[in-house]
Amino acid sequence: MPDYSDPFLTTILKRTKTVAVVGVSMNPVRPSYYVARYLSLKGYTVIPVNPGHAGKPLFGQTVRSALSEISEPVDMVDIFRRSEAVPPIVDEAMAVFPGMRTIWMQIGVEHAEAADKAQAGGVDVVMNRCPKIEYQRLFGELRMGGFATGVISSKL
Repeated sequence: MPDYSDPFLTTILKRTKTVAVVGVSMNPVRPSYYVARYLSLKGYTVIPVNPGHAGKPLFGQTVRSALSEISEPVDMVDIFRRSEAVPPIVDEAMAVFPGMRTIWMQIGVEHAEAADKAQAGGVDVVMNRCPKIEYQRLFGELRMGGFATGVISSKL
């Protein structure tokens, strides 16, 4: 498992402006929905991608059926699909978004060969992590949920 340094993840989250979320759900209790919503609330432009919901509005955007339907530049593709579905998504993303900087695979999603291919093309890759969790951790928001408050300590 790769070791993603905090500076590496911070750089990705700071430079990213537009995120295509592949496999986003319209159901507010699904992780793909609330991660995409969180990112949109943090100022990212979130472009939802899910062929089952194409054409519907979500987070101020229209759900697209495929990455190839997105005409604007995308900095990061966030993948909420099973690991075996990753290679064609990475191939499509690299073909459609020549300036894309990051492929991010959600918790439980990993594909080493697709990651190697993206990295060989100059794209940063994060696997088995969540950008919402990393954003909260790196930018001090976990204390909002009661974490890192200093109230509970192992210090004497």
